[in-house]
Amino acid sequence: MGIIFKQSFKNTLVTYFGFGIGAINTLFLYTRFLTDEYYGLVGVILSTSAILMPLLAFGVPNTLVKYYSAFEDKNSADGFLTLMLILPLFLIIPATAITYFGYIRIGDFLSQENPIVKGYVWYIFLIGFAMAYFEVFYSWARIRMKSVFGNFMKEVFARIGVTILLFLVYYDFISIDVFLKAMVGVYLMRTILMKIYAYQLRMPRLNFSFPKSTPSILNYSTLIILGGSASVILLEVDRFMINQFIQIENVAYYSVAIFIATVIAVPARSMHQIAYPLTAELLNNKDTLGMKKLYEKSSLTLFIVSGLLFVLIILNLNDLYYLLPEAYRGGFVVVLLIGLAKVYDALMGNNNAILYNSDFYRAVLVMGVLLAVGTILLNLWLIPKYGINGAAFATFTAIFIYNTIKLVYVKMKFGIQPFTVETLKVLALLLVIIVLFISLQFAFHPVVNILMKGSLITLFYIGVLYRFRISEDVFGLLSKYLKRKG
Repeated sequence: MGIIFKQSFKNTLVTYFGFGIGAINTLFLYTRFLTDEYYGLVGVILSTSAILMPLLAFGVPNTLVKYYSAFEDKNSADGFLTLMLILPLFLIIPATAITYFGYIRIGDFLSQENPIVKGYVWYIFLIGFAMAYFEVFYSWARIRMKSVFGNFMKEVFARIGVTILLFLVYYDFISIDVFLKAMVGVYLMRTILMKIYAYQLRMPRLNFSFPKSTPSILNYSTLIILGGSASVILLEVDRFMINQFIQIENVAYYSVAIFIATVIAVPARSMHQIAYPLTAELLNNKDTLGMKKLYEKSSLTLFIVSGLLFVLIILNLNDLYYLLPEAYRGGFVVVLLIGLAKVYDALMGNNNAILYNSDFYRAVLVMGVLLAVGTILLNLWLIPKYGINGAAFATFTAIFIYNTIKLVYVKMKFGIQPFTVETLKVLALLLVIIVLFISLQFAFHPVVNILMKGSLITLFYIGVLYRFRISEDVFGLLSKYLKRKG
């Protein structure tokens, strides 16, 4: 757990720095420097690109992590890595042709409710392409147990680029159209820089003598396309479908609420960067005991952090909304539902890593696809009736069902589950905090109110965790910090 905690801690710092920049962009710059319509357009472009990304990546990011440790000699590893580099092209090339020849029809489909989207089909494709190969090169670095730089590029680089572009728009140095073109350039540049870094860690030696296990590798990659697409659909399809049924401005309002809730997922995203390759190694070595310990510790650690973030957000949400333009203040239900879904995600620990790197991934991928279809159907039903609240409920329902199925499946196949007595202690502590602090209100500026209430909640929470040693990892980290301070 040491290497996980160390790199996860670094990744968490990087990711929170990125989210800090993202918070400035999402909550303050986008809402004031762009009109609601164009902010909604940005959300549609990025969400649709994210939906396209797993298809164009051909499952390679997951396949790299799952199979790389199994190749011990350099020659077979070179053949495997060569295959991983060229595999996405088998879908990118035909997708490019489809986009070129079907540009008008695709544009008509995307702009049924909001005509502004029609002229941005190529923007969506190019960002999706950049996202796909970025994930390939990111996984290339992760298999070398180097995840921090890639995490920086993923969480920070693009956001800083967007920040600069938004200020250029605000001061009339560039137009909105140039802003959107430059945003595509930022994502392409990110991929190029990630490629350079990955190749510095291990320069590829082209070897077209592919491994003997290539058929099973291709089969896994193909199925992972379904799994990756299903996972992204669960997260991104709501914004895409809001554009299809109601005014595009609602994508902007929904994006702000989603971003606030997504802060809860940062620790999980950070830990997964290193937990995936370690889980793959444990599975390859058939180390069931090690996998059980990793499962429990990752779940508890993530629940401790995500639970605190959820409570801080919900109990300070009214003050936070006072800092935003009035049109963006109607997302309490969205934040609550998506926040609960993110906490449940955290409780799953490295569940996804166990399933996607095991021999049971096929069944889970089928379940994911079925639930992705269910998510789309729920959105079709709820968005026209309830707007962005309907989209949030559809997403919450799908994620809750999907996570529960995966939890039960790992228990059935591996005989392990992530919950311990400490999990119940953390849950009880969070409920106590909600009861104690829900009525506490200060009459100062919203920022001061947030800082005061947030500080009181955090000190109380950490104090109880430390006093009763609810998590050994958290207790060890706090002890080292307090010892240095002492």
